[in-house]
Amino acid sequence: MNFMRTALLLAAMTALFMAIGYVAGGKGGMAIAFIIALGMNFFSYWFSDKMVLSTYGAREVDDQSAPELVQMVRQLATRAQLPMPKVYIIDNEQPNAFATGRDHAHAAVAVSSGLMNSLSREEVAGVIAHELAHIKNYDILTMTMTATIAGAIGMVANMAVFSGQNRENNGIGLIGGIAMMILAPLAAMIVQMAVSRTREYEADRLGGEIVGNPIFLATALERIAGEAHVVENPEAERNPATAHMFIINPLSGQRMDNLFSTHPATENRVAALYQQARQMGIGNYQPQPQQPGYGQQPYGRPGGAPRGPWG
Repeated sequence: MNFMRTALLLAAMTALFMAIGYVAGGKGGMAIAFIIALGMNFFSYWFSDKMVLSTYGAREVDDQSAPELVQMVRQLATRAQLPMPKVYIIDNEQPNAFATGRDHAHAAVAVSSGLMNSLSREEVAGVIAHELAHIKNYDILTMTMTATIAGAIGMVANMAVFSGQNRENNGIGLIGGIAMMILAPLAAMIVQMAVSRTREYEADRLGGEIVGNPIFLATALERIAGEAHVVENPEAERNPATAHMFIINPLSGQRMDNLFSTHPATENRVAALYQQARQMGIGNYQPQPQQPGYGQQPYGRPGGAPRGPWG
């Protein structure tokens, strides 16, 4: 199902890219756009994960440089029956995380320094379990390729208005170029939306199972959402096509790009996780408003919650 969804997504993105090419250069522009789209699809399949990680300045860590984090990922990956993914840290104070790659054997989990500093150990584990769920469901291929292609579509659409208007072939001219400059990025965002919302709920559910206590993820989502729109993520603001990859939307909401949210409402996700916890026989509790960071208290439990079986 995920492979079919990825194929349909690539077809839609390619068609949109060709439409922009037609506006910019008529039939010749459409042919050129098709060739570029084929090359882009190939490139994004093999290299988009590296591009996204490079965009955010992610640095790979191992047992020597971040032993507790790497060991946590290893334990959770074992519980999820996944190969050990590569682990990266992004030096950014906004608490957030994403997964990338093309399949189970070529996957990576990236967490921000802000996430490590503001969440407890169990909450960090809940976030990582969510990202491992994306890997297990093969969401990462769709997410990463969408980020690369949608970003390219937005760039080319913005260029269309400054290119030759090709009056002889289509007569659309400046008005058509401006319309495509506005509509193409929005169309790409709508495709991202369609892919993202149900995917996030499923990753939350499976992540709750992997970590053993869905409330760890629920309180992590609440904490991240509370800070994500206060602490700016400059790289995400410059590359809004990557926003759907993060566990919580990293954008400030001050740009036109944010009119279309790529994530379900956090309160709905949290409610679903609490419902899952009740079904698993885990009682309710009220988390404390302030918790020590992961690095300050590696074995802290948010709000007195029972420890999950992952550790």
